[in-house]
Amino acid sequence: MDMDFFKAKDTITVAKALLGTLLTYDHLGQQYAGYIVETEAYLGQIDAASHAFRGKRTVRNEALFAPSGAIYIYQMRGLYLLNVITAAKDTPEGVLIRGIEPVINLTQMIENRHGQKGINVTNGPGKLCQAMALHTLSYNGKRFGEVPLDIEVDHRAVPKTVLAASRIGVPNKGEWTEKALRFYVAHNPYVSKLPKKMMDFKTRGWQTDESTNF
Repeated sequence: MDMDFFKAKDTITVAKALLGTLLTYDHLGQQYAGYIVETEAYLGQIDAASHAFRGKRTVRNEALFAPSGAIYIYQMRGLYLLNVITAAKDTPEGVLIRGIEPVINLTQMIENRHGQKGINVTNGPGKLCQAMALHTLSYNGKRFGEVPLDIEVDHRAVPKTVLAASRIGVPNKGEWTEKALRFYVAHNPYVSKLPKKMMDFKTRGWQTDESTNF
C-alpha cells in the first residue's frame, strides 16, 4: 500500500477514498482479491462506538494506536473484522472494511464461506474475512503490504456515486449511532443490507464495466 495515499486526508476522506481500491490477500498458496465497496469510519477518542473511546488503550486494541496504513483486526462473535488505521501514531482512528466485490478466487471464497453463494459471500465485514481466509490477529500493528495482506490503491474501480449512511450494528451510542459514517458504492450488490430494489447487477455502481476488469 502506498503510504502517500494517507497524506492530507482525514479519516472520513480515507473511508471514501478506499472505495474501489483492491483488497488482496495471499494465504496457503491461494490468492484472493476484491474491490472495496463499503467502509465505516471510526473517529477515536471522541467516538462512542470506537474501541478507543475516551482514550481506552488495551492489549486488544493496541494496533489502533499505530501509524496510518497499519492493520487492525479484531474478533466478534467468532468472526474476524479488518480495519485500516488512518491517522498519525497514537491517534486511534480507523476505517472498517465492510464489503468487497470478489475479483479473484470466487470459487474458493464460496468454499471458505461453507457454500454461501452470490452476494452473501462478501457483503459484510465478517463474511469477507471468512471468504478470504483471513483469520489471524498476527498482522495487527503491521502495515498493509508488509505482510501478505495489501490494499492496491492505484489498481482501482471508480464508483459512479458514493453514498453516506448511519453505521450498522452500533446501537445505544447516542448521537454516534445515527452519524452518517458508513460509505458505500451506490447500487453495488455487495454492500451489506442493501435493499434488493437498490441493486444494479449490470454496472454494480462502477463508472464503466471496463473499470472492474482485472
